Amino acid sequence: MTSPHTTRYRHRVTRAVGDARGVLDEVGQLPLWSMDATEAGHALTEVVHLESQLAALKLRLAHHAKQQKVEAASGATSTAAWLAAATRATRRETARTMRLAEQLDTMPVVAQALGRGDLLLEQAEVIARAITKLPDDTDPQIRDQAQVELVELAQHHDAKDLTIFGNRILDIVCPEVGEAAEAEALAREEREAEKACKLTMLDDGEGRTHGRFVIPTMHAEALKKALFAHAALTHEKVTSQSLGQAFCDYILKYPADRLPQRGGVNATVVVTIPLAVLEGRLAACELDTGTRISPGAARRLACEAGLIPAVLDGQSQVLDLGRTRRLFTTPQRIALGIQQKTCRSEGCDRPASTCEAHHKTRWTDGGNTDLRDGVLLCPSHHQCAHDPTYTTTYLPTGKVQFHRRN
Repeated sequence: MTSPHTTRYRHRVTRAVGDARGVLDEVGQLPLWSMDATEAGHALTEVVHLESQLAALKLRLAHHAKQQKVEAASGATSTAAWLAAATRATRRETARTMRLAEQLDTMPVVAQALGRGDLLLEQAEVIARAITKLPDDTDPQIRDQAQVELVELAQHHDAKDLTIFGNRILDIVCPEVGEAAEAEALAREEREAEKACKLTMLDDGEGRTHGRFVIPTMHAEALKKALFAHAALTHEKVTSQSLGQAFCDYILKYPADRLPQRGGVNATVVVTIPLAVLEGRLAACELDTGTRISPGAARRLACEAGLIPAVLDGQSQVLDLGRTRRLFTTPQRIALGIQQKTCRSEGCDRPASTCEAHHKTRWTDGGNTDLRDGVLLCPSHHQCAHDPTYTTTYLPTGKVQFHRRN
């Protein structure tokens, strides 16, 4: 059969590719209603194997195209750049193709398995990455054994599992070398992770700050565990939103006395509260960093977090820099839990372990941090206690009522 895709070319590979496209053109739109489940399953798995074989051929052709400098005729800067322009693929994807093509050219066991359709492309990528990460002084015979072992493991494991095996492949094929190599590799990764550690934050001017960070995995696991634990305690379902809220609580509840000192003063945020706020009027408050916050948020911060409230009069003179102790101590918190058992808001039965200690008389209004003035509220009801759209009523029964203002 002569395909219109290859009429001007003579190489057998080119003709085979053209013939394959011609056949697929013929069957691509055929109805499948007459194909039963067994045959459909067989055809689908065969197509998956065919994809692997095509991927192997593509990688071989990519490597050959680079050797032939196919980009020279068009003036492209690299084979990857030429391939991106010729196929309308992204530069990122074609760079990935060229990188894997170079790797598999030195890994015949993996390349042949992919060419037979015995590996998925993502499995081949994982194996290639694992072999590339082996120490430079690894014996070539051990490298070959590692390829064979990982290809065999791929017959029973997906790419995710292969990543784990790949990271420990020396322990499998050469235990006496693997332990020392792994220790050295981990130390190197930790050093590189520490160098790459960074955090960026951008205030969007609308009350939200967006950020990104890169931290070592060890610290990320500790942070993740802490946030998941907090979110699970204070929210019915752990979601991206509840994790974000848990992160905010995690920041605000960090003990102020454990912060480093600058100029003899703890690195504690100061919230400036106009006298008008304490008199019940609405007025914006300000952190010492210049960020403006609502009066409700300021009251809650002064009650719950390790912040210093600075109360100003109408002439911006400092009237009060807070009292000695703003937060309930651990023994007080335990005692409140024993006394109150659950959130004190009517109708709420969230356990004490998930609640926050709140001052009945607001701390900014002169309330004391003692058991008589303490009440346990779950995070959502604690928010209500500091929300000016709600009135808070303390009942003789010890319960708390919230009513939205008209």
